Amino acid sequence: MKEKPFSDILIHGIVRDSQGRKMSKTLGNGVDPIEVIDKYGADSLRFSVLSGTTMGNDIRYMPEKLEQASNFANKIWNAAKFIIMNRPDEGKIIEFSKGENEEKLSIEDKWILNKLNKLVAEITNNIEKYDLGVAIDKIYNFMWNEFCDWYIEIAKISLYNGIGEDKIKTSYVLDKVFRTCLKLLHPFMPFVTSKIYDNLVKYDDKDLMVSSWPEVESFDYQKEEETIEKVKELIVEVRNVRATKNIHPSKKSKLVFITDKYKDEIKELEDILLKLAFGSSLEIKENNKDIPEDSINIMVEGIELYIPQEGLINKEEENKRLEEEKKRLEGEVLRCEKMLSNPGFVNKAPKAKVEEEQEKLKNYKEMLEKVLEKLK
Repeated sequence: MKEKPFSDILIHGIVRDSQGRKMSKTLGNGVDPIEVIDKYGADSLRFSVLSGTTMGNDIRYMPEKLEQASNFANKIWNAAKFIIMNRPDEGKIIEFSKGENEEKLSIEDKWILNKLNKLVAEITNNIEKYDLGVAIDKIYNFMWNEFCDWYIEIAKISLYNGIGEDKIKTSYVLDKVFRTCLKLLHPFMPFVTSKIYDNLVKYDDKDLMVSSWPEVESFDYQKEEETIEKVKELIVEVRNVRATKNIHPSKKSKLVFITDKYKDEIKELEDILLKLAFGSSLEIKENNKDIPEDSINIMVEGIELYIPQEGLINKEEENKRLEEEKKRLEGEVLRCEKMLSNPGFVNKAPKAKVEEEQEKLKNYKEMLEKVLEKLK
């Protein structure tokens, strides 16, 4: 008694409907949270209410966020299944964690650990300031994009093809990053995180709810982070170019790198580059001498990548496709021009419709110009 019950009190905004209106019986826009929980789960409801909110503003209840939250829960559940099913003996991972293992970590391991370390600092700061919407969105983006879409895909190479300690090291990093993410996410989605946490490597008998909050570690892997970010940029660009040129994923290509600054890093990341950039072989050169002139060229700071097109594209089929695309676009341009030259349409149609057709015409002309350039 005679002690203050709370040191801080958070007063949040009103929860409104998706149109920003107050919920009321008159409008019939109220939501029964029990029905939502039965369909999507309590975690999804909590996520949907918090995501995208800012301190001091009212909260909009957006039904589409429930789907997003449900998809996110499925994403981390599937990530957990992958990590648990592919990990080696739990005792070996615990033993690995006790040693001095920094020199055994790969570039990609240091990249994800450095990103995680920054996330821990940011989320801790956001929660202390009660910027809960910002915090949950940061966790969501890190787990979905950096961890699931990138690191797990990279880790598969080691788990499926590596041997001995390499597999143990990769499983250790997967478990470390994932358990830390679950701790950061737990205040927002307590049920799914607790269920998964119980099945990770058991370093102690503590439940997630009473486990220690993650702390920022003293290492600095900024150089490795910058290297992987450049490699990610290259891989994304390779995928975009291949998609633009309709190159089937089964068709692999030689990857020729021109770099001096990142020569050692490219060698270390060879397996990752070959898998994620659809490479058949990898070569590092000092200049672009003897590289075919029609090679695809992609550049980021300090690295230049050439992809010879030989064997990737059937020129006859590609020209046939481009000719068909040319005819289609010419027809669309003609249709738009005819419509926009008709005074009856321009004067009587809604302004938005006229502007829409003008925008279409502009886009079709730009697309036609690119097709004609490729046909030269």
